[in-house]
Amino acid sequence: MIRRTHLALLVFLLCPVFSLSAGKEIQSDPGWAAITERGRMLAQYDTAAWYATDAVEALKPDKSVAPMYIAKTVESGWEVAFGRLNDKRDRFLVVYQASQGAKPNEFTVKKLDPPSEDQGFYLSAAKAIETASQDFGKPGRPYNTYVLPAPKDQLYVYYLPAQTTDGVYPMGADVRYLLSEGGNSIVEKRQMHKTILEFDVQDASGKMKKIESGIHTHVLSNVPEDSDVFYVLARKPSIPEYVGTLDGKIYVILVDGTILLGK
Repeated sequence: MIRRTHLALLVFLLCPVFSLSAGKEIQSDPGWAAITERGRMLAQYDTAAWYATDAVEALKPDKSVAPMYIAKTVESGWEVAFGRLNDKRDRFLVVYQASQGAKPNEFTVKKLDPPSEDQGFYLSAAKAIETASQDFGKPGRPYNTYVLPAPKDQLYVYYLPAQTTDGVYPMGADVRYLLSEGGNSIVEKRQMHKTILEFDVQDASGKMKKIESGIHTHVLSNVPEDSDVFYVLARKPSIPEYVGTLDGKIYVILVDGTILLGK
């Protein structure tokens, strides 16, 4: 969750000359809509995990029986399950279930005793996290993990650097895995960025009167990444982000996550 290192040749600037009024963002592409959607889902997942965790913490839980949390969308909003795999790894034992209310920050928690045994999404997601973590290893800083549904009943597992200081937003050194149905094997590994850079709100505010936008460049892909959209949606104040690519293009991610090609 958001409060919860090399993007090759990446430069981060807070650049007021790249304002939306100065740029001429006139092009979009339906293919970018999927990137926007995944980025938005990551941001919603992050918010749900954050507030659900706060709600569970208020119960002073035994974390040894519920070391994992996994979120998913349900008809009423977001639901976050806190629990663990059973010894046979064929059930996910839900010990605490947090359900979203009318507002994004409202969660009610139920302790399930005995734990509910899930053989659906939570089981597959937990196994996917275990599988991906074996490849990702043990990082030298805190990371948050996210699991989203992927086409053909596969799963995306994301590792994004966690925010550890209020007002400082880390970006980079993030990975997206595509896992097989059931979460037992890695189909694809996508290194989205390589180096972590941090946007410090107070530091940036002290250097300029008004923060218009952010900008970074990278060489690992020629389009913005899911985590770029997430970063824009999570960062406060809300400002656009320009992404330069090796093919000479400059994209802009608007504050609602929409991706346009600058010209």
